[in-house]
This record gives sequence, structure tokens and C-alpha cells, in this order.
Amino acid sequence: MKQLIAFVLGLFAVSLIGLSVVSGFEIGPWLTAASGLEIVSLLALCFALTAFGFGLATGDYSWVDRLWSTAPILFAWIYAAKSGYGPWTTLAAFFVSLWGARLTFNFARRGGYSGSEDYRWPILRDRINNPWLWQIFHLFFICLYQVGLFILFTMPLSILSQADSNALTPLGLSAIPGLPPAAFLTAILLLGMLVYETLADQQQWNFHRIKTAYRQGQDISGHPWEQDARDGFLHSGLFALSRHPNYFGELGFWWAIYLLGAASQGTLLHWSIIGPAMLTLLFIGSTIFTEGITASKYEAYRTYQKTTSPIIPWMAGSPQAQTTRNNNT
Repeated sequence: MKQLIAFVLGLFAVSLIGLSVVSGFEIGPWLTAASGLEIVSLLALCFALTAFGFGLATGDYSWVDRLWSTAPILFAWIYAAKSGYGPWTTLAAFFVSLWGARLTFNFARRGGYSGSEDYRWPILRDRINNPWLWQIFHLFFICLYQVGLFILFTMPLSILSQADSNALTPLGLSAIPGLPPAAFLTAILLLGMLVYETLADQQQWNFHRIKTAYRQGQDISGHPWEQDARDGFLHSGLFALSRHPNYFGELGFWWAIYLLGAASQGTLLHWSIIGPAMLTLLFIGSTIFTEGITASKYEAYRTYQKTTSPIIPWMAGSPQAQTTRNNNT
């Protein structure tokens, strides 16, 4: 907890220094004159450098992980403020706040804020097996690239901010009170993705409790996830439809935010697509790396990979796929 408090203070201090230098020590006027994107980009750089410094100092390389659910909320409300709290940007910022609250809660209960490093980093560090190369990876990928993604996948709020400020109304996206049906359709999609991801996270949390009980020798006979616990990984519930339903909810949420921003410009294909696209590539890479670790630990997982969709829910994964998997184990 002391390190976390120091990290938060470090973020504030480095950001204050960065703002002072860029603004010529006239922070207030600069914040008023600068665009939301300029402010967000400067803060993101300060956050990345702070995370890098704390990684070097503590040997814990998960400081950016602790920013995933919080920094995007800050960025979203910066854009909302710059729009004069226009309805479209404020709507998007509200849902980003719900997204961040859900992710923060899930990360906290898994020990993410209590000094628990992501289990994948030590494994990857051992594979790189070179302290200098690891620090290069730490700086450019863990810190700069991932924090840079925060800028990219919240970019649609910058687009919305401009649309709200200019009272643009392409595709019927009204910038006046009384949002049109498109707003409610987007809100339903965003809420649906949040609910889906929350259910997936809760199922995974419940499974790990059953798995722990099984490993401690407790009798779990008759429990719906008994076979999952014996196999060592969850393949029931939403995980029968895809191997990473939480990833689907996460990506679906940010693609919906992108569609909202693109639609405000009168198109469904906009340059800001780079944000959700790069986030998707990150999740694909994470899936490959994580599943390589899981498959090396649990023999049945390779069959599960062959019979169940990786991210997008697909009925081919259940219940026939489970039957096939069980027959092979």
C-alpha cells in the first residue's frame, strides 16, 4: 500500500512538472488554451515515465496495469470538460467511468493494488533473459506502448468533444439536450458489453474459489464446475462460448465507443479506428502468450482450444465442444 501511495504521489508530481515545463509555468492559461488531446498526451507521457521509474525502483513491472482502469476515466472527463460537457462526450465519459469502476473492482479483489505483479511478466523476463533487453521492453512496450494505447482507444472522445463543441449533427447525432435514438442504441450496446464482461469476470472469480477449494482437498462433488476444477481451467458458462469472454466484452466496449465517435463525423470508417484496432492486436497477442502458458500446464487445454472460439462467442463451443473435450480427456 505504501508503494501504491508513493506511485500516486509520483504521478501527481511528474505530471505537475510536465505541465509546468510545457506551459512555461503558467499551467492555468495553458490548460484553458490547450486541446483535450494535447492535455491527455502530456499526462500520458508523464504517467508512462513514472511507471517506468517505479518499475526500475521496485522490480515490480505492473505499474501500468494499475493505470488501465483509472487513466482512461481521467482522459474521458478531460474531453468532456473540453466539450463544455456536451451530451455526446458526457455520455461516453459516463460509460467509460462505469467500465473503469468495474475493472478497478475486479483488479483490486485479485490483489492488483497490493503489490501483486502480473504473473506473465516474470515468465517473459526469464525468456528474454537479458536485463538490458528487458528494460528496453519495459520502457517501450509495457510503459510507452500501453499508455499510448490509452490515448488511442479514448481518441473517439476527442472526436465527440469537437462535435459537441461545434454543434455538429451528422447522422442525426444531436448536440442539444434530448439525445436521438442513436444515443440510446449505443448506450444499450455499451451497457451490454459491460454486463457481459462483468458476468465473465464474476464466473472466473467464482471458479478460482472452487479450484482453490478443490486443491485444498475439499469435497466439490456435484458442483457445476467440478470438472473445470479438475481440469484446472474454466470451460463452463460463458467460457463454453469463447475462451476469453471478458476480452470480447472489453473489445466490444471500445469498438462501440469508436463507432460513436466515427458516427459523429458522418462515417463508419474513421482514422481513429487505429485505437480499437491496436487494442485488438494487443489482446490477440496476450491471448497467444497466455494460452501458451496455460496449455503447458493443463493437458486438456489444447483440446479446449480446438473446440472453442478464442474471443468471439460462438455456439460451436458448447455443449458439443465440451462433450468432445471431455471424451478426449
